[in-house]
Amino acid sequence: MTEIEEAVAVCFVVRIDDESLGSFSGCDGLGCEFTMEQREEGGNNGMVWQLPTRIKYSNVKLTRPVTRESAKITAWIAGMASGVTRKTATIEARTLGGTKIASWELAEVVPVRWSGPQLSADSPKVATETLELAHHGFLTPAR
Repeated sequence: MTEIEEAVAVCFVVRIDDESLGSFSGCDGLGCEFTMEQREEGGNNGMVWQLPTRIKYSNVKLTRPVTRESAKITAWIAGMASGVTRKTATIEARTLGGTKIASWELAEVVPVRWSGPQLSADSPKVATETLELAHHGFLTPAR
């Protein structure tokens, strides 16, 4: 009997192509939604056909405290000033011990938004940053 590992992730390691952006403490928005079209069939009053038409992928928001790795994000975004190049992103959910629980590969990723920390001497709290990514879907991992 195999033991099932619980999906309790404490960090998310992110790579853009082969460049590491480091680890993040929060990952929100991994998902997709099918747009459904309804069609009524003549003479069939018992149901309405639900037909999937398009698939929409939500933006992925990654958050973490500001670290030395934060410069990797700003360097990536600054490099896009001369032209946007879509890349592949890999997000790995890991345990406290560093064991990979699951991973997702996102196709044709571009940064949508980066939010740096709000700095104020009046309210000392952890400086955080947020990176938002748009993508064109999930890639199937090679077997």
